[in-house]
Amino acid sequence: MAEIAPETDGSEQIEAPDISHIITEDDEPVDNIFSEKHQRLLAGALNCSWKPGRPFVAFANVGLFYGLYLPPIVPDMFLSMDVQLAKNIWEKKNRFYFTWEFGKPPEIVVEVVSNKKGGEDSAKMGKYEHARVSYYIIFDPQCLVQKEKLRVSELTTRGYIPKVGWRFAELELGIKIWDGVYEGMQAQWLRWCDSDGNLIPTGKELAETAKVKADAATENAEAAEQKAKDEHRRAEMAEKQAARLAEKLRSMGIDDKELANL
Repeated sequence: MAEIAPETDGSEQIEAPDISHIITEDDEPVDNIFSEKHQRLLAGALNCSWKPGRPFVAFANVGLFYGLYLPPIVPDMFLSMDVQLAKNIWEKKNRFYFTWEFGKPPEIVVEVVSNKKGGEDSAKMGKYEHARVSYYIIFDPQCLVQKEKLRVSELTTRGYIPKVGWRFAELELGIKIWDGVYEGMQAQWLRWCDSDGNLIPTGKELAETAKVKADAATENAEAAEQKAKDEHRRAEMAEKQAARLAEKLRSMGIDDKELANL
């Protein structure tokens, strides 16, 4: 039987767990090109563009440790809300996502299926359930392990059940399949969207949008400047025409007082 820790008055410092036995890095490559691109796309868009008004971390291919003596899971991507990175990320306890250090499991984990051996719909699902991850997303573009390309599961007291819809209302965030070009590659990609269904842009898309706006502003400024020049030119021409007409009328014997009454 496990010993029950004595109650404290809060003044005693809680000793950090010993993680010296945990192997955190084995330097083995794990992903193919398509999965790697997806990882950067999903994590990068949130880190570059998403402004939920709450602190968060979005990681790609980072170890998720959910038990002192349990091997880690390495999701393709995951999102955890209301947490922040430690200042010294080189310290072992800060180099990965230890749930006891961050104080909670992630809200969302995403796995991109690239073969039939990853266990995304079986063993990994069980581990994420054990880790108490709120939402588990499986994107299977080739339908290797499931009939549908996108599957979203929600954690309940009975374990994971299919989630109705692809929106996470409490996060004001959603997920969708997007046909488009990312880093020069045309494919179906998994993309984050806001509560209205608008894509959360990547850094490149943000830069392109900013450039379009800047170019449009420049064009508008140039057009306004040209319009002002044209109006000034027309005013000068009208003034010259009026002067020539006045001179002609004077030559016909019409004086300035009569011109003023015209």
